[in-house]
Amino acid sequence: MQSSPPAAGHAGASLPFRLWTPEERQASLDEALRHWQAGEDVWVYGYGSLVWRPDFDFVERRLATLRGHHRALCLWSRVNRGTPECPGLVFGLDRGGSCRGVVYRLAGDQVPTYFPALWDREMSTGAYLPRWLNCTTESGTVRALVFIMNRDNPAYIRALPEPELLAIVRRAAGRYGPCTEYVVQTAQALRAAGIHDARLDAIARRLELDGQALPEGA
Repeated sequence: MQSSPPAAGHAGASLPFRLWTPEERQASLDEALRHWQAGEDVWVYGYGSLVWRPDFDFVERRLATLRGHHRALCLWSRVNRGTPECPGLVFGLDRGGSCRGVVYRLAGDQVPTYFPALWDREMSTGAYLPRWLNCTTESGTVRALVFIMNRDNPAYIRALPEPELLAIVRRAAGRYGPCTEYVVQTAQALRAAGIHDARLDAIARRLELDGQALPEGA
């Protein structure tokens, strides 16, 4: 059963937290690429920071819709956008609905170069489940690598009331910077791509009004 979130001021701090070992990340990567043929191009789906900071070269980028999951601030972040003592929230793909994002096509010969770094970034705690899922684009359906939320992971958090969510985001920061910056940059990148996410827009505009967020185009 999902427990209630801890009281404000130490939200998520009492939950179990462990970084995956390099061996665990490598085993997960090997499993994800088990059916990949060396040299074959692959697609990667982005719905959060991968939209504005993919950190890999790609040969093609398309807008894409993933069905069966929706974008949500449903993952406690104790490293990238928070700390174990003051966790932030980052995006995951939770069950239900659909999500508009982007897909990137990586050249097959670049997969061994970029995928280990991608796993270090996305799979540091094993909170996501790497899956190959169909994504719909204007040029047809592609089978893409998608990182969906692992609801069995202790870092998963169900939807929070907006005031509590905003309070958590405003106070958290991690190795990649403030949580506020992360949420606002994601919203700005989606707007720039022509992707409308009403709930995220409402949250981001509240944060932008605080004067704590990066200006447009930063």
